[in-house]
Amino acid sequence: MEIINESSNPWYREPWPWILMSGPAVVVVAGLATAWIAVTTADGMVEDDYYKSGLAINQTLEHDRAAQTLNIKAQLMVGDDPSQVRLMLQGNEQASLPQGLRLKVLHPTRSGYDQEVMLTRQSDGYYEGKLLALAAARWRLTLEDTDQTWRLTGTWRLPKDRVVSLSPGVH
Repeated sequence: MEIINESSNPWYREPWPWILMSGPAVVVVAGLATAWIAVTTADGMVEDDYYKSGLAINQTLEHDRAAQTLNIKAQLMVGDDPSQVRLMLQGNEQASLPQGLRLKVLHPTRSGYDQEVMLTRQSDGYYEGKLLALAAARWRLTLEDTDQTWRLTGTWRLPKDRVVSLSPGVH
């Protein structure tokens, strides 16, 4: 009896070797894509001078304590246009309201998206300023007077929050 092999195709014309090789090939392509992304993008969370930042923490805590002593509190208000912000600032009798404030809007992971906005005094206790467009995220806010004697902090969840309370970081 003679066995006849009707399928005399070479291996590369069969579907099963290609199906079995496709898994490892996809992993190699994904690894190359991951390596390319890692090389071409910046590490937003890495601090360039971590030692200097560590030394500055004491000064930051003093700013928080100064805001707590003066009983300074603020509310950031946003209307339908999130680029236009309004801030209400309050403090005790010793707290003199400055002519301008510095608002830092910090992205949680990408420092390239951070913004610093100067808020100008419009009326007694009210300040206004303009922001560039912000993506939906949980933004960290830091508010300082222009002399950098006190500091308030808060968290702004965009687009959910219309009013954000800012308070001293030390409680």
